[in-house]
Amino acid sequence: MNPNNRGAPVSSGQTADWKKKTVLFIGSQTSSMFGSMLVGYAIIWHVTLTTESGSAMMIATLVSFLPQILISIFAGVWADRFNRKLMIIGADVLTAVSTLILAIAFLLDYQELWLIFLIAGIRSLGAGIQTPAVNSLTPQIVPGEQLMRVNSINATVQPFIQILSPIISGAMLSLARVEYLFFLDLITAAIAVGLLLATRVAPQPQDEDQPKGYFDDLRAGLTYVRETNAVRGLFTYFAFTFFLVAPVAFLSPLLVARSYGEEVWRLTANEITFFGGSILGGILMTAWGGFSNRFRTLGLTTVMWAVFLTALGLSRDFVLYLVIMVLVGLPMPFFNASATTLLQELAPPEMHGRVFGVQGLIIGSVMPLGMLVFGPIADTVRIETLLVISGLLMALPGLWIFFKRYTLKPVAKYEMQAGD
Repeated sequence: MNPNNRGAPVSSGQTADWKKKTVLFIGSQTSSMFGSMLVGYAIIWHVTLTTESGSAMMIATLVSFLPQILISIFAGVWADRFNRKLMIIGADVLTAVSTLILAIAFLLDYQELWLIFLIAGIRSLGAGIQTPAVNSLTPQIVPGEQLMRVNSINATVQPFIQILSPIISGAMLSLARVEYLFFLDLITAAIAVGLLLATRVAPQPQDEDQPKGYFDDLRAGLTYVRETNAVRGLFTYFAFTFFLVAPVAFLSPLLVARSYGEEVWRLTANEITFFGGSILGGILMTAWGGFSNRFRTLGLTTVMWAVFLTALGLSRDFVLYLVIMVLVGLPMPFFNASATTLLQELAPPEMHGRVFGVQGLIIGSVMPLGMLVFGPIADTVRIETLLVISGLLMALPGLWIFFKRYTLKPVAKYEMQAGD
């Protein structure tokens, strides 16, 4: 599939040092993600240990995720209107300054919950601003034919960070005061900003007919998503798939505690096996590269999830459960790399920010919605049963997106093509 190479604004004369620029860019985002996850775990665990309150935990979780979801669609417009590299740097600086304020407050023994929640919300806003800008900036650094490879590498690095962050955060909290961990985030943010400043970026594409008003831009982006059949179909697939992912994403620790035991090592093994499978999947995806038709890779990924989630629900032995959980994590990089690359290739570069903003809004909304539906049901129905049901249902969007054939369809001044 080659939709007019829309995801590759990097010219041939600018690709000679793309590997060096890509290493700097990935290093920058890895450092930023590592610091953010360290502080995220530290905040959640501090609230847990000092309050032992379910209500406080609920508020901490909401303020850590809701602002990111709500800001994403607006951040997508900003990523198309303003310099994406500076947006990423600004988001890193925003989160670092907010963390510095919290660290100073803790040093002065001021640890009020309202301040912790406020800082967590500001950090969430920073993440929401950064994500569409990062995905939009990547094609300005990486040649179009290398996008899948680079996105696959990113999808491999992320689970490494997701495994290491809670381990290092927990170790540091057991040895030092929490504010020292906050200061570590300042170091990782400085590294991230420095590496990104050293990364040369191709000129940002601009819409020649770009409306002057912000809401005109927002309306144009939403219209583009609604009227472009391939993008609209892809987002419909995202909504159904991530709604059905909710039971395993949120309820698997509860399943382990209820069915296999409440020992901490079991809960830890539940997380590590999933991320271990994701690391393995990232390595495989980097080597394979997926089908030339990205839709088929997404379809295969979802059918794999359907099979593995069903098997997870049918398992009655904990060792077998862990083996299957490795397989559940395996397709995650297949999905992340294919979905990101597909949107980068499908959408015109000047629309990337808005497209990724809408994607973030959809995924960030349907998973909590799925939890609102499946969570109460889990108090009356076995979670294993919910996994079997969601697994069987997940085969439907997987088969649909695998066999769906999108053809050339002009939309306003854009022409989108997907398929073989």
